[in-house]
Amino acid sequence: MCQISRFYRTAQFFSGLYFKLLHRFEVHGLDHVPEQGSFLLASNHLSFLDPPALGCRLPRNLHYFARDSLFKGPLGVLIRNLNSIPVNRSQLDLGTLRKVLAVLREGHPLLVFPEGTRSPDGTLRRGKKGVGMLVAKSQVPVVPARVEGAYEILGKGKLLPRLGRKLTIRYGTPIPVSELDPGKSETRYESISQRIMDAISEIK
Repeated sequence: MCQISRFYRTAQFFSGLYFKLLHRFEVHGLDHVPEQGSFLLASNHLSFLDPPALGCRLPRNLHYFARDSLFKGPLGVLIRNLNSIPVNRSQLDLGTLRKVLAVLREGHPLLVFPEGTRSPDGTLRRGKKGVGMLVAKSQVPVVPARVEGAYEILGKGKLLPRLGRKLTIRYGTPIPVSELDPGKSETRYESISQRIMDAISEIK
């Protein structure tokens, strides 16, 4: 298993403590998460709270995407130490793709949001083809996950979190690439992304 830094473990602890004390945090399905090897953790996206909520109880060295403009000054140092990978939100360029594939080759998991951005109303949206491309290029399994309650706590348009609202994370069963990737076709990436979104929607 890839070693987790003390800094990252500390961040996990305090994130989990915040969610437990102020949002009645519950996590289900941790036993579905592979103990070794790389995978994509694919989740719906409701709030800025989603990344720390999805990662704080995960016993793995989870990596994240972060907007490239954030990688400056003290904030940049902080998010780099939280396993963040700089990305241009308008496109997944070749340099970023190489970094991501390197992270996966090293055996780390990576968090992705197939919808691309936060849901404007708390409902599931269509998946973007970017995550389909990542699956096709990396050939790693996908662990679907579902966040519940984060939209009510700090969804789009909310400036401060609503304390006391319940937050729940549910991890689904890993999906092998063979069940996601139809092979070369004009709609290959879109098909993979939609299959992942279907798996997320089926988590109860």
